[in-house]
Amino acid sequence: MIVDLSTFVFIAAAFALIAMMTLFWLVSLMLKNSSIVDISWGLGFILVAWLDYALSIFVSPAKWLMLILVHIWGLRLALYMFIRNRRKEDFRYAKWREQYGERWWWYSYIQVFLLQAGVAWIIAAPILAIRVTDGIPPLSGLDILGALLWCIGFYFEAVGDWQLIRFKADPVNKGKVLTSGLWKYSRHPNYFGDAVLWFGLYLIAANAGAWWTIYSPLLLTFILLRVSGVTMLEKAMRSRPGYEDYIQRTSAFIPWFPKKSSS
Repeated sequence: MIVDLSTFVFIAAAFALIAMMTLFWLVSLMLKNSSIVDISWGLGFILVAWLDYALSIFVSPAKWLMLILVHIWGLRLALYMFIRNRRKEDFRYAKWREQYGERWWWYSYIQVFLLQAGVAWIIAAPILAIRVTDGIPPLSGLDILGALLWCIGFYFEAVGDWQLIRFKADPVNKGKVLTSGLWKYSRHPNYFGDAVLWFGLYLIAANAGAWWTIYSPLLLTFILLRVSGVTMLEKAMRSRPGYEDYIQRTSAFIPWFPKKSSS
């Protein structure tokens, strides 16, 4: 059976992500900390981007642009996750560790590491789908628009994370709710930014003919809103003093001007 290059790239990316996540899982067993998977998330897309680059016949400006943007995003996210989780395990994984007990060592491989490998493989479609077989098309207006959208998203994600980590680093703020900076206009500006920048990457891919990869940013946005992002975090935050009022006056996702306090 003959497999074309596009299909082969997707298959190779799947195996690469599984291998990487398996390695991180083994390290998590030694550290007894499953939060290391969050560090691997951004690095996984960098791995995929380099794999795609290595298997490309021609490297267009759009592919170079995609490679650069994915590197900036992935490295920053990995560094942030390392800083955030270096002292203790994230509450999500700590809860599952307690729930599954002695089974967690192998269950974490399926529920956390392999699951994230699969999700990352699906979301990485815009990175993998840019195939150039003849000629080197220059960047177009849609590529530039995608890069600008990426910049907007990256600003909200990076600055939002930076403001949050500074807020948590001050002992005075323990048990309090961050309501200033970007967090004044959105309860989750970092998640909003993550979604926006992936729509920017999608535009670059769509301009190269991979319009069908729209499911990538849509799936990521759904996960951020309904699965492991906004919904899960707010369930844990609702008991914090002042958070209900924060919910009433602040947009959950898309930044907007806050309402007047109900109190």
